Amino acid sequence: MQKLSRRNLLAVGVSAAALPLAGRFSPAFAADKLTIGFISPITGPLGGFGQTDGFVLAAARKALANGLTIGGKNYAVEILDRDTQSDPSRAGQLAKDLITNSGVDLMLAVSTPETINPVADACEAAGVPCLSTVMPWEAWYFGRGAKPGQPSPFKWTYHFGFGVEEFFKTYAKQWTLIETNKKVGVMYPNDADGNAIRRVLAPKLAAAGFTIVDPGAYETGTTDYSSQIALFKKEGIEIFNTFPIPPDFAAFWRQAAQQGLHKQVKICQTAKTGLFPSDVEALGNLGMNISSAAYWHKAFPYKSTLTGLSGTELADGYEASSGKQWTQQLGATLSLLDAGTEALKASSNPKDKAAVAKALSTLKTTTIGGALDFTTGPVPNVASGPIIGTQWVKSADGKHMFDYVVTDNTTDPNVKIEAKLLPYNA
Repeated sequence: MQKLSRRNLLAVGVSAAALPLAGRFSPAFAADKLTIGFISPITGPLGGFGQTDGFVLAAARKALANGLTIGGKNYAVEILDRDTQSDPSRAGQLAKDLITNSGVDLMLAVSTPETINPVADACEAAGVPCLSTVMPWEAWYFGRGAKPGQPSPFKWTYHFGFGVEEFFKTYAKQWTLIETNKKVGVMYPNDADGNAIRRVLAPKLAAAGFTIVDPGAYETGTTDYSSQIALFKKEGIEIFNTFPIPPDFAAFWRQAAQQGLHKQVKICQTAKTGLFPSDVEALGNLGMNISSAAYWHKAFPYKSTLTGLSGTELADGYEASSGKQWTQQLGATLSLLDAGTEALKASSNPKDKAAVAKALSTLKTTTIGGALDFTTGPVPNVASGPIIGTQWVKSADGKHMFDYVVTDNTTDPNVKIEAKLLPYNA
C-alpha cells in the first residue's frame, strides 16, 4: 500500500478529473484480487454528496496500486464505483449487479438512507459484507427492521457514524451559544431520516427545555410551505431546524424570506442540506450565517490509514486539483475506504465473506474521520461517530463566498473550535 505525499495527491487529483467514476482498476500483476463495490449518489438531488468521489477514489486507487498484503499474501484490489443517480431503486439494483456479476468481496455504500439502505438490504439478502457511513444510524438500524432491545437481525451489514445522540448533544450546546426564547420550529420530512429524527431527537430536545413547534411531516418535493411558515411566525420561533434534501430547503427558505420568517430566526440549523458549499451558495445572501453540522471537517486532527493524508492535505489537494471549495464529504468518503480496507486486513481470509463480516463486527481503528469501535455499540452492527457544530460565515479572504467554521466540538473535543457562533439575523 502506497502512502500519498501532498505532491502525489495533487497528481492524483489532476488525473481524477479525467477518470470515469464507473471505471475499473485492474492491476495485472497479481493472481489474487479483491473486488470492492462502492456505491454513492453522484448525480440527482443528492449529487452534492458524491461531488468529491472521483478525487477520493483516485487517491485510494493510487494508495492501493501495489495491492494489500494480508496474511503474507498480496492481493490486487479493484474498486468498482457506481452512481445511484439519487434513486433508491437504482441503488439496490446496482448492488445486486455488483454482487451477481462482479462478485464483490466487500461492498461500501455512502451518504443518505436513499443510497445506503437499499444497498445494505441487497447485501444482507445475498450474504455479502457491507460497510456504510453518512446517515443517522437509527435510520439505518431501525429503518431496516431492527427492534429496540432485541438481537440484531443483521449478519452481513455494518454502519458507522453519527446518530441522534450526537445531534442532540451538538444542538443542545450550540443553541445555548446565542440567547433565544428556545422555541424551535422543525421541518422533518416523511422519510427515513425525518421519521427517525422526529421520533427520537424532538423528545430529547423538549426534555432539555426547548419548545418544539412541529407542523407535521411533509413530503419530499413539496413546493408550497405557506402553512408551515405561518405557524412558525405565529408561534414566534427563534430557532429553526430541518433535515431535508437540498432542493426542498432552498424552496422553503426562499419562501420564508419572502414572508419575513427569516428576520425572527436567530439560529437556522440545517442537516442533510447546507452541508456543502454549493447548497449554501445557491441561496446567495440567504446562506450567510446558516448553521450546520459536520460529520467531517478539515480541522479533524486525524490521518487516513489508507493514504496517510491529513485533513488539511486532503482538503488543500482537492481545492488545488478541482478549483472548487473543499467539502466535508472528502473525509467521510475516505474514512469509509480507510475502515473497509482495515477490515479486509483484519480478516483471517479476505476472500471469505464470513471472515470479512466477522472482522467488521470487531473492527477498532482510527480513520481520517476519527476513532470507530464496533465492539462498543450503541447497538450491534453500529459504531458511533461525531457531529460537530459549524456555521457558514462571510469569507475572510474572499477566496470563496463563505467559510465553513467549527463553532462547537462537544462530540469530539479533539477538534479545535475556530469561531464564535453568530446569529443568523445579525
